[in-house]
Amino acid sequence: MPLSDLIGADSILPHLKANGRKQALQEMCERAAIVSGLREREILDVIIQRERLGSTGVGNGIAIPHAKMEKCHRIFGVFARLERPIDFESLDGQPVDLIFMLIAPEGAGADHLKALSRIARLFRDPSFAARLRATRDPAGLYLMMAQHDTSNAA
Repeated sequence: MPLSDLIGADSILPHLKANGRKQALQEMCERAAIVSGLREREILDVIIQRERLGSTGVGNGIAIPHAKMEKCHRIFGVFARLERPIDFESLDGQPVDLIFMLIAPEGAGADHLKALSRIARLFRDPSFAARLRATRDPAGLYLMMAQHDTSNAA
């Protein structure tokens, strides 16, 4: 599943200012509600519930919060590039500055796992992460993600 199928240009927050994990997640859930038509509070509730199971901070300054929702009809994401790294209780103890939130329908099963795997693989690429950190404008960030899909298509 190409990343451009999961995220649109309107799903990118290029300069998110947050003092902590909860604030960052709230801001991202607000944007998720706008792009999906789902209720912000319901998105935040499932994301926070998932975070209680263990942090989705995967290391190297990257977090991939994710959850499934009953009322969700398609897999979608929201990406944020933080102005200042925040503590996310990541596996490596490092603060996070790149967050890709993924929301999927309750019955997404394998598609949800494939999307998570795709995001994790892409964001673990140090050169891709460095380019995301260096790019400030939402259109540029979206284009970078969309172009990466085409350049790596098999």
